[in-house]
Amino acid sequence: MASTAGYGEAAEALAEQYESVTFTEVHREVLHLFPSRPSSILDVGAGSGRDAAALAAQGHRVVAAEPTAELRSLGRRIHADQEIGWVDDALPRLPVLSARRQRFDLILLTAVWMHLDEGQRTTAMPRLVGLLNADGQVILSLRHGQAPAGRRMFSVSAEETIDLAQSCGLDVAHLAQREDPHGRPGVTWTYLGLRLGVRPAAPDDPQGFTVP
Repeated sequence: MASTAGYGEAAEALAEQYESVTFTEVHREVLHLFPSRPSSILDVGAGSGRDAAALAAQGHRVVAAEPTAELRSLGRRIHADQEIGWVDDALPRLPVLSARRQRFDLILLTAVWMHLDEGQRTTAMPRLVGLLNADGQVILSLRHGQAPAGRRMFSVSAEETIDLAQSCGLDVAHLAQREDPHGRPGVTWTYLGLRLGVRPAAPDDPQGFTVP
């Protein structure tokens, strides 16, 4: 099953669900980590664009990477009033953005990481690091609990994610857990703020760690 399985067919219902809660409600545990001055932000797995739109409204320069065409289309329509750069791109390698060699102050992954299997996560983390500016950070959320029918999700712990992040040069800036903002029984979330420390060398992957 693909990591995006089930999202295209249910795009309308999912967009309604995503938009039923605000950016502030969803990210209350990590709001203090978002930059206060205009910054370059990448929203990976942007869905309906709720988060991208909220960040663009704050004056940030936002790129929204969303591999599901139906969600990209809905996002463009729902948030047409905000300047968002929509891109058809996906983890683990983000080939479009990697080819651009663009760098970001913040990369946001909301309910994305647990869709990747172990091998994909191992590939994806250094690729994310390679897209960060020198003092950049990653904010991601992990869903815990039974996966919805027809969608691919893996049980991913905060500890595993932190270990992988640290091996790629990221330091833990924040760790928090909370209930599901939609009130779904048996679903909880971990929020991680990861800040770039010393960037390790990766000569075999020029689009991974190194910055030209």
